[in-house]
Amino acid sequence: MIGDRRLTLANARVADVALQGTVEAPRYVTPAPRQCRQPVADILDRPGPEGARDSQLLFGDPFAVIEERDGYAFGQCARDGYVGFVETAALGRLDTPTHWVAAPATQLYPDPEAKSRAETALFMGTALRVLAQKNGFGKIQTGHFVPMAHLKPFATRYADPAGVAELFLGTPYLWGGRSRWGVDCSGLIQLALEACGIDCPRDSDMQEAALGRPLAKGEPLRRGDIVFWKGHVGILTAPGMLLHANMHHMAVAQEPLLEATRRIAETDTGPVTSRRRL
Repeated sequence: MIGDRRLTLANARVADVALQGTVEAPRYVTPAPRQCRQPVADILDRPGPEGARDSQLLFGDPFAVIEERDGYAFGQCARDGYVGFVETAALGRLDTPTHWVAAPATQLYPDPEAKSRAETALFMGTALRVLAQKNGFGKIQTGHFVPMAHLKPFATRYADPAGVAELFLGTPYLWGGRSRWGVDCSGLIQLALEACGIDCPRDSDMQEAALGRPLAKGEPLRRGDIVFWKGHVGILTAPGMLLHANMHHMAVAQEPLLEATRRIAETDTGPVTSRRRL
């Protein structure tokens, strides 16, 4: 029997050998370490075009694979434990990171020159291996060059999750997204907290169960507090201002908490379920 499919590395055919004795499966396999080699790659609930996006890997995210079939790998993201299917072509060998992208997005250049034609982009949270530096650019494992001004050493983090979240204002809403290209409510919270060195689960229900401490009724809110609804989450940038990725604006937007609370209460999402402080 499989528990929460989002966090259990098992399907009807195969399971992680570490689950033997806990999860029934026809076959148990030792996970093979892989790493995302695309700017973003969708984690799907099932393989193929019919699969729904649950989350995303960023370039450099480790992904432990226990099955490969028909162009898809079934495995688990080492960063947050999320399980699903990823296109096999998006995965490659492991590289030990030295830096991470600390700007909302950055460009990949063919040469260490700002006037050269950037070929693609990488996003905040991406883990990179810088092999050499020249003219203010870092040469990474793909052979491309990234502005060092957009990178931080891998162990260096921000201190203000609300400030990180503010960098994503205007980012399009994308269900399952977790980058400047598109982000959902819990993806925004995860990105903001991880940029500050705080481990954070992927989905809002997991976050509500794991993050911080609950605030007592009437306890004043402050910057950085997190507000939860059923299936939704946002972060406060000030006592009465909420920042959240939401379908109403189809973007990351900032608005008065009272206004957002009233509007959300009129939807199927309903009232606030908890307020938590990190």
